[in-house]
Amino acid sequence: MNRRVMAGVAIAAVGLTGAWILFIALPRWYAPKPVATAAPAATADPSTPARKITATLFYVSDDGLSLTGVQREVPFGARVAEQARAIVEAQIQPAAPLIPAVPGETKLRNVFVTDRGDAFVDLSADVREKHPGGALDELFTVYAIVNALTVNLPAVTRVQILIDGKEADTLAGHVDLRHPLAKSLEWVAHDSH
Repeated sequence: MNRRVMAGVAIAAVGLTGAWILFIALPRWYAPKPVATAAPAATADPSTPARKITATLFYVSDDGLSLTGVQREVPFGARVAEQARAIVEAQIQPAAPLIPAVPGETKLRNVFVTDRGDAFVDLSADVREKHPGGALDELFTVYAIVNALTVNLPAVTRVQILIDGKEADTLAGHVDLRHPLAKSLEWVAHDSH
């Protein structure tokens, strides 16, 4: 009788295994395999110029005593963070004969914009290491970036500058960078905006 029970259990196990293969595994083995698809690459028509906006960027005045607002075309960004990135990239690029407020070797690492309107601009360490120093030059560097974003983007009300992904106390010992800064046109020549 034990052999009959064991034989019955064995037959039931084989039956369950066969049912599992027929109803679960077999369809998986023969079903069409999903195909990984990549998003189509964006193809720009070379005959169509890239969309741009006009933005006010800030450079040091010829006398070195103020910032001057200059209208320049920058690439259009569909989202606020994309537009902020385009504006900061244009702001930190040298634009001869204008005198840059930001050291020329400075690279933009990233830009983040919060729902509250705070922008975080992450710059390479060159912004500090290549900075000429002095309170006025430091004010010009900081407010060229802060004003470029707050003047051109209504969604951005304050800007905090980060260096290599970290909060910085200052660039050169004079302007407190530990908190986001609001627009300040105090250092901008009146005839430039």
